[in-house]
Amino acid sequence: MRVIGIETSCDETGIAIYDESRGLLADLLYSQVDLHEEYGGVVPELASRDHIRKALPMIDTAMRESGSNPEDIDAIAYTAGPGLVGALMVGASIAKSLAMAWNIPSLGIHHMEGHLLAAQLTSSPPQYPFVALLVSGGHTQLMSCEKPHHYELLGESLDDAAGEAFDKAAKMLGLTYPGGPAIAKLAESGDPDRFSFPRPMTNRPGLDFSFSGLKTYTLTTIQNLESATTQDKADVAHAFQAAVVDTIRIKCQRAIEQTGLSTLVIAGGVSANKQLREQLAIWSSNRGINVYYPEPALCTDNGAMIAYAGYQRLVAKQQEDLAINVMPRWPMTELVQPS
Repeated sequence: MRVIGIETSCDETGIAIYDESRGLLADLLYSQVDLHEEYGGVVPELASRDHIRKALPMIDTAMRESGSNPEDIDAIAYTAGPGLVGALMVGASIAKSLAMAWNIPSLGIHHMEGHLLAAQLTSSPPQYPFVALLVSGGHTQLMSCEKPHHYELLGESLDDAAGEAFDKAAKMLGLTYPGGPAIAKLAESGDPDRFSFPRPMTNRPGLDFSFSGLKTYTLTTIQNLESATTQDKADVAHAFQAAVVDTIRIKCQRAIEQTGLSTLVIAGGVSANKQLREQLAIWSSNRGINVYYPEPALCTDNGAMIAYAGYQRLVAKQQEDLAINVMPRWPMTELVQPS
């Protein structure tokens, strides 16, 4: 079986083709970062228009690169949510149109399920059951994954996701968008002993996250500086990143202890953070926990994860009609669980 994946949930256009016997045959990604950078965040209307311009030419390129003809494609998977409604509509409309023209199924994929399954595309994929931390620009969630398509929500962010917190903190520091890589780079020269930021919601039981208070603490710290020098900013960036990373580590440890599982899968854009990986490596090695990540190129939004998730749904005999129905808000707990 061969599946096309279309990812257009936010500010990246991802197109990929996955073959069950040969793996990824094509994997193309176009980032809109330069388009949105001057605004300090994603402008939904601009994102939708850019997806319209890029998606079809990228599909054509992926078909050529993979040596595929329409008759070789068994299904088209697309991101149905969550995400920006206009951007989602672009991908869904293209997928449904091609599905109708080629007389093949189309499969709406949950964006975060795609991230979760991206780790399965590595040479040594994790085995079920496991705990998954999905940490990206719009979501921070801990899930218990018993088997494919069967997920239990353990905890999630009650306000800003970790990626959003990075973006907002970066804006406070006058850094570029996206904020995660900018803060990580600046933090390398920060003094680890100057500031100590709070680890939100770690002094109480539970697996939920909250980063809005940390964001406010960061802003207050910056405002109290007499003059925000480059070193001042680096020190703040270091303290902010350390607080986020430590909070995530503590919550992951609790999730592992609560479930009794020994495997942790971390996916989403923030999973590429170097300090997060280093801290989790130290913690997991001391406790005999196996930690898995997607390949670095598959940590951010991409078409490969959608193509693979679509393949898995096709194998599970999931079907849907040609109606265009996207879900900007879509809890993973509402996903269809094939028998």
